Amino acid sequence: MTAVFQKIIDLNDVSHYSKKERIIEGLIRSIRSGDYVQGDFVPSVNEMSQGLGVAKETVVKAYKELKDRGILTAKHGVGYFISSSEADQKLNIALVLYAFHTFQQIFYDSIREQLGDEVNIDVFFHHNNLSVYENILGDIKGRYGMYIIAPIHHPSTPLYLSNIPKENLLLVDRYEFISEDHAFVSQEFENSTFEVLKSLIEPFSKFNEIVLFYTDDIDYPKQYKTAFERFCQDQKIKGRIEKKYSKGSIKKGTAYITIGDIDLWTLLKDTELLKLELGVDVGILSTNDSPVKEIICGGITTYHADFDSMADKAVQFVKTREVIQEILPVSISRRKSL
Repeated sequence: MTAVFQKIIDLNDVSHYSKKERIIEGLIRSIRSGDYVQGDFVPSVNEMSQGLGVAKETVVKAYKELKDRGILTAKHGVGYFISSSEADQKLNIALVLYAFHTFQQIFYDSIREQLGDEVNIDVFFHHNNLSVYENILGDIKGRYGMYIIAPIHHPSTPLYLSNIPKENLLLVDRYEFISEDHAFVSQEFENSTFEVLKSLIEPFSKFNEIVLFYTDDIDYPKQYKTAFERFCQDQKIKGRIEKKYSKGSIKKGTAYITIGDIDLWTLLKDTELLKLELGVDVGILSTNDSPVKEIICGGITTYHADFDSMADKAVQFVKTREVIQEILPVSISRRKSL
């Protein structure tokens, strides 16, 4: 016990270390030097607090981080012990997403770049499949120090996610209420989509009809459909919903709203084949932005949340564990297609 205290005290002269970081590094050095091996108990929170003259809360935070890294394990009523002698284990993050769409890749790449070698990230995709989703949540439970999850809206979701310590869980992309204390950085789909469509009433009015491609069979938020129906009724605009775009069915004088990129690419191919001018003969509005949509066919008008910002806030939560509860605003990028 004396050895670990001395190793921590020796770090007092390292100015960039906080008290918590000194405890973490001191324990890691004790493991490396052989003072502790797997199964050994470390000083209790009280003993560490009194021995170092630091607040109990500081010790608890240090032990929690070591626990998240898989180095310590807490045994109720007994204390903390060394669960792994691999002292350089990193924080393991489970990232559970719908699919590897372009915008979710932007989200992942930004997190990966910002956290760098500080963490290990395992990525899982549930594809809006409830069975796959439940299996993933069951498999990852208790195995990670941090969980970043895009939830499926379903009655079982709060039950599954409430089993994860709320300080280790961040909900992203889709909003799902777990408790008033849970952290989230999400999109809002219905009202934001309705307001976007209203703001584009002038370009839409140039066309005879608006078609939304929407199907319940894919992971599209149902609020897109609801917002479109509200908009058409509110503005007395002729609109209809198709499950998907059928090759060769493009009509001059029609504006199209695409959610999935397959519909968009097929639609654009037909505009090229029939030599229709985007923004004049046909209009296109697409959800979610990407570098390709900025340049293809002179530019596709999109509306989207800022996934780089979502990633920034996720990284902040990983580093600080401070609860964040935010619905991201939606932006419109006006380009040639509308």
